[in-house]
Amino acid sequence: MSRARLAMLAVAVTLAVVVACQTVASAQRASSLAAQASAPAVAPGVDVLAGIAQIPLRVRGSDYRREAFGDSWTDDNPAPGGYNGCDTRNDILDRDLVEKTYVAIKRCPHAIGTGTLHDPYTNATVTFVRGNQTGASVQIDHIVPLALAWDLGARNWPDDMRLRFANDPANLIAVEGKANQDKGDSEPALWMPPNAAFRCQYAVQFTAVLRGYRLAVDAPSAATLRDAASTCPRDSG
Repeated sequence: MSRARLAMLAVAVTLAVVVACQTVASAQRASSLAAQASAPAVAPGVDVLAGIAQIPLRVRGSDYRREAFGDSWTDDNPAPGGYNGCDTRNDILDRDLVEKTYVAIKRCPHAIGTGTLHDPYTNATVTFVRGNQTGASVQIDHIVPLALAWDLGARNWPDDMRLRFANDPANLIAVEGKANQDKGDSEPALWMPPNAAFRCQYAVQFTAVLRGYRLAVDAPSAATLRDAASTCPRDSG
């Protein structure tokens, strides 16, 4: 094995340990983060982007492939909640929806049949009913989109790191379907949640994912994220 390959593996292992520590903790408090009524507090003088590398602009690559991040919502993944018998989509629906009923399906013995989403992106209340047509009313968003992560460095990750990223609960949130479609793979400079009250939390979660996975941020998005974080309540300590 070449020295370059060994170095890459060493970096990947180190990053996996760092991410594991962060995302396990994030997963443990994910339910309250996803649906909390109040924005997270930020201590005065704290820069939410501290330690995150900055690049001038996002350069969109023509080589992005969704399949590079593994099968969509597979349960066979190394992220928190993986290998638990249910696919990732149903795990997040179960975390973020309320007033739920359950049904057994091939991918999950206790999948969500019906439920209610208090959508953080739009502040709307959305009814979820499982089905090919009705189920799209609630979708699972990657807070840091996969294609954006690819452009910011994920194209150079090992396959298992990309699989983890795509299924990491710390980077996933149930949202209203149209809002998710409107966002697409946009960076924060081009899209922020229409619900202004959620922008503080969105910025905090977005930057936490960037930091945990050692991803950079483009300068226009850095300004947008700092502006959003400036609306967070001040933590007096």
